[in-house]
Amino acid sequence: MPITLTVSEGLLSSEAQAQAFAGLTDAVLDVAGLAGNEFMTANVIGSINVLPAAHVLAAGKPVAAAFIELKLPEIALATAEAKRAFIARATDVVEQAAEGRIKREHIWSNIVYAPEGAWGIAGQSYSNADLVGAIASAAAPEVEAHRA
Repeated sequence: MPITLTVSEGLLSSEAQAQAFAGLTDAVLDVAGLAGNEFMTANVIGSINVLPAAHVLAAGKPVAAAFIELKLPEIALATAEAKRAFIARATDVVEQAAEGRIKREHIWSNIVYAPEGAWGIAGQSYSNADLVGAIASAAAPEVEAHRA
């Protein structure tokens, strides 16, 4: 589940960038109900793009802004409620990391979905069923521990 965080130069310190990315990772895992799942945690990846302030625009003019893009298989965050929850939490994370250097209305988010079978990890194409199986397998030791 790649996350791309794009911000204006000077908006987030290196430490705040790391804090924001960790918060975005936690947000997607928590909203998806997958916090602690080894398979999913290892596969929440991404990048932080810091652009020159003059290259980040709103209404055609430079502005301190942040863009959060989350790419998912079509089975993830499938409900409108889950999408809203992630977007709200992601916005909170970036707003807090910026420590007052950004207006909330200058934080934009979007969620992009890959169609069935178009999700790949380590050169392997995963169907939705394959992903569910991999996630369930990673959770199995926890489930077994609770049964004991």
